[in-house]
Amino acid sequence: MSAPEPSDESLLVRYRAGDGPAFEILYARHRQGLYRFLFGLSGKPELAEEVYQETWLSLIRSTSQPQGRANFRTWLFQIARNRLIDHWRKHGIHNPLHDTYDEQTHAVIDESTDSEQLLSLSRDSQRLEAALQNLPADQREVFLLRAHGDLDLPQIATLTETPLETVKSRLRYAQQKLRRLLTEEVLT
Repeated sequence: MSAPEPSDESLLVRYRAGDGPAFEILYARHRQGLYRFLFGLSGKPELAEEVYQETWLSLIRSTSQPQGRANFRTWLFQIARNRLIDHWRKHGIHNPLHDTYDEQTHAVIDESTDSEQLLSLSRDSQRLEAALQNLPADQREVFLLRAHGDLDLPQIATLTETPLETVKSRLRYAQQKLRRLLTEEVLT
């Protein structure tokens, strides 16, 4: 029987104490989901790569740790989100994540299935990317945090500073629209 995998938080502590391989494990665990989140949110590979690098540099330079209920993954995605918003501000781009309406629906979502099913529905990443870009930015963000960030709905609500019921609605609307867009494309 092998030893359990070390937690992200313990790897961060080890890295800050000088254990370089601990960072390599953290990077390997989160690199793909983090990049996919940034690419999906920005829609631009160059911007996603730039913010991705800035996120890891921020983590390396930082001496802080995840605070309160935040785990490492939530904290890392919060850093990435903040870096992307900073980029938009720096370049005079209105933040699309705050330019939407507040849905007042109280839907029940099965957190464990829909995102994964939608991702597997589209074998072609370009089709999925095109469909994602048709979502409002706030819905796309919630979907990407769930699908690529593997965050649960309360973590997404905390990270985006959005009420939990609004996060549930945004995820449900995103899933419905993606399902419709991807199904329509298959039928045409």
